[in-house]
Amino acid sequence: MDFEPSARAREYLARVTAFIDTEVLPVEHAVLAEYAALGNDWRQWRESDEIARLRDAARAQGLWNLFLPDTEHGAGLTTLDYAPVAEAMGRVPFAPELFNCNAPDTGNMEVLHYFGSPEQQHRWLEPLLDARIRSAFCMTEPAVASSDATNIAGDIDFEGDEVLVNGRKWWITGIGHPRCAFALFLGRSDPQAERHRQHSLVLVPMDTPGIRIERMLSVFGEVDAPYGHGEVVFDEVRVPAANVILGRGRGFEIAQGRLGPGRIHHCMRCIGAAERALSLMLERGLARHAFGKPLLDLGGNRERIADLRVAIDQARLLTLHAAWQIDRVGARGAQRAIAAIKLVVPSVLQRVVDEAMQLFGAAGLAHDLPLAAFFVQARALRIADGPDAVHRQTLAKLEIAGHQACASP
Repeated sequence: MDFEPSARAREYLARVTAFIDTEVLPVEHAVLAEYAALGNDWRQWRESDEIARLRDAARAQGLWNLFLPDTEHGAGLTTLDYAPVAEAMGRVPFAPELFNCNAPDTGNMEVLHYFGSPEQQHRWLEPLLDARIRSAFCMTEPAVASSDATNIAGDIDFEGDEVLVNGRKWWITGIGHPRCAFALFLGRSDPQAERHRQHSLVLVPMDTPGIRIERMLSVFGEVDAPYGHGEVVFDEVRVPAANVILGRGRGFEIAQGRLGPGRIHHCMRCIGAAERALSLMLERGLARHAFGKPLLDLGGNRERIADLRVAIDQARLLTLHAAWQIDRVGARGAQRAIAAIKLVVPSVLQRVVDEAMQLFGAAGLAHDLPLAAFFVQARALRIADGPDAVHRQTLAKLEIAGHQACASP
């Protein structure tokens, strides 16, 4: 079991780290302040000129689509090789976008890359790979428990050479971005089929009649402009049947495949954020004094630093193990490891950020530092990637099944 990144991965890691240190960190506060000032009306949102400049600079340096293992469209890195690169990007909330490695576009690019028809790839994948457009993934619904994807109830009706799409989706990340050009809609197309063959996945251009963004949903009072997590209604939306991805009844299969490597990306970015939070905590604790001592010498803070160091390292090793398994046996074979990291890693980030905020005091709550953004990221992921209870249930189910298999004569 070897988690050592390849020489190619080490080269990319060094270049991405240098780019973030020299180009991104100096403007981080200005970009976050600009986005915080955009307000709640997504129709008025615009992309930062600084983001566009940095994205062009990263692409000019060949730091582009690093998540795709395909050498034609991506960097050719394995899941394990990309993991430390994703960690480096996690140090700044908006850094993944600069390298065209931001969710939900990464997952949608993977869907189109692996499952899209040549026409779908030409029309939608190529501009996504070029960052000329952005996209959304419409799965979660307010009326059902969406942590069980087989509950998804949005309708997809096949009518000759067209499909009719109806449904209400919410918490759709990226739907508020001014360049969001299409959504992948997961809906039920065959109610009488086997449970995991009832759903299809349809590509729906956002300018299709019948799509209505009703609102952006706030997370801890923040609407996350210019990306936004929106509530969207699809009312008698018609698109060509050729927009169905892979074929009728394959939606659940695609959705499950989409959630494999993407969980490594999420978790390694969380670890990068945790490392940044710990570094800020150390910097603050050494520089600030109270009661005649550095803050790190007060109130058990040294012990907290030690515990957080161990927690981050454990979370990293768990995630690298999951990445290693995905490369060897695929996402389905790595189901146990993926459930484990989804349970552990966001909670570790939340714990680290909470302790860092405590040391910074009120300053840790403001947008002057990335800590508030990291806290929201951590707490939201404990729902967005599935509730902790679901991951525990998955792990217990697999553990019990393994025990019973070993105990059987």
